[in-house]
Amino acid sequence: MSVDRPLGQQERLSPVAEPPDEPRRAGPRKVLLGLGLLIVLAGLVWGGYWLLHGRFIESTDDAYLQADSMTVAPKVGGYVTEVLVADNQTVSVGQPLVRLDVRKYQAALDEALATVTSRQADVAKAEADLVQQDASIAQARAELAGADADTRHARSEVARYAPLAKSGAETEERLAELNNKLAQASTSQTARQAAVQSAQTRVGILKAQLQQARAQLVVAEASARQSQLDRDDTTVVSTLAGRVADRSVRVGQFTQPGTRLLTVVPVRALYLTANFKETQIGHMRPGQQVTVHVDALPGQDLVGHIDSLSPGTGSQFALLPSQNATGNFTKIVQRVPVRIHLDVPDGVRNVLVPGLSVTVDVDVRSHG
Repeated sequence: MSVDRPLGQQERLSPVAEPPDEPRRAGPRKVLLGLGLLIVLAGLVWGGYWLLHGRFIESTDDAYLQADSMTVAPKVGGYVTEVLVADNQTVSVGQPLVRLDVRKYQAALDEALATVTSRQADVAKAEADLVQQDASIAQARAELAGADADTRHARSEVARYAPLAKSGAETEERLAELNNKLAQASTSQTARQAAVQSAQTRVGILKAQLQQARAQLVVAEASARQSQLDRDDTTVVSTLAGRVADRSVRVGQFTQPGTRLLTVVPVRALYLTANFKETQIGHMRPGQQVTVHVDALPGQDLVGHIDSLSPGTGSQFALLPSQNATGNFTKIVQRVPVRIHLDVPDGVRNVLVPGLSVTVDVDVRSHG
């Protein structure tokens, strides 16, 4: 016999049965299982990448872009009259950069050119004197020939009149007169011979003077060329193409030879120096492919190749090289500078400047 109860009381007395716990635990297990599979798969992928590629890549972030910059300095001293370039301006080879006061050097050049003209006149005079001396020698020889003829004639006259004077056909006075003429002719002949010798000796003196004048002309011409160089050096020009940097020169400034005025950076001739640990360079060779990540170009990599390896570690070329022969030695891994040539696209060339930080990856599988 059943007893009827109110509906609400019956529901309270008959609780609904809860579902089992297994379906609730299945969800987290699947998530954990999936994560585990992903981790294992990622590990396999990473392991495969390292086995096939990663173990052949040597990387470093101790690398910076560099360029062989040129420090511009004058060869002569003087006051700066013009500065022809601005900061960061692009310049070409031979382009004037700075001009110095030229007046002093122009005056020195004018003086040197005048000296050259004077020395040229000295050479011309010495050459003329030598030609004149040749004429004097010819004249002296002609006079000597005349004296020789006079002497022979006087001697023949004496020889002809001497027998006549002995025989009485001619007077002794006539013979004495002829002997006197012979003595005068002999004396004149001796004088003419001495004149010829003197004229010939003077040729050597004039040749020496000509040689001296030519030497002085060479010295004057060299001095003029030096003055011309000094004058030309008052205009300081660029010897390479690049961009102006660190410009410290100002108009009115007095500069000495060797004073730094500005720097020209050849931005189109950049190269990369990467400092690899000594444990990384064992398989590096010139020509191996390099991938470069530039901090200034996020998301864009550059390529290049190894150009050369330094013949020593960086510490060997420091201002104060380390001395390891001490009792408290501690081994420190050294770094070797590696020079890398970059293949830079034109679109990013203007962004790259010396000093930028980069990360370098070298593929040591290639043989260069």
